[in-house]
Amino acid sequence: MAGGLPSRGPLVGTPDREARVGLYTVTLGDNGTLLDLWDGNCDGLVVAAFGVGHVPERLVEGLTKLAPRVPVVLASRIGNGPVLSDTYGFPGSEKDLLGRGLTGAGDLGPYQARLLLHALLAQGADGATVRKTFTTASAR
Repeated sequence: MAGGLPSRGPLVGTPDREARVGLYTVTLGDNGTLLDLWDGNCDGLVVAAFGVGHVPERLVEGLTKLAPRVPVVLASRIGNGPVLSDTYGFPGSEKDLLGRGLTGAGDLGPYQARLLLHALLAQGADGATVRKTFTTASAR
């Protein structure tokens, strides 16, 4: 009962444009076909990955192709822990995906990450601003 107050997220302003932000939940047996449908149909994407930010290796190519075009945020779908950044290095691991241009959501769950990404893109934020905001939000 002596815990501190939860940290506040970054402040975001009023939206000045529409933003289409998708949420892609990785599942067992996922072959990436549905991931390909997001290309050209969203302004940003949040990937709800396994564990601490892992996806099956067969999704890596699609995410690598999408990340330079729109901000892709990597969140953990488990709801009780952060996306790690430098623990595992296999193809599809959090370290591999972050190295390919995805942005880690830190402690934010996929729904929280989607709301933040949507707010940022609706204000016209570029990829560098998105990355900086998520990095700052994760460090709190």
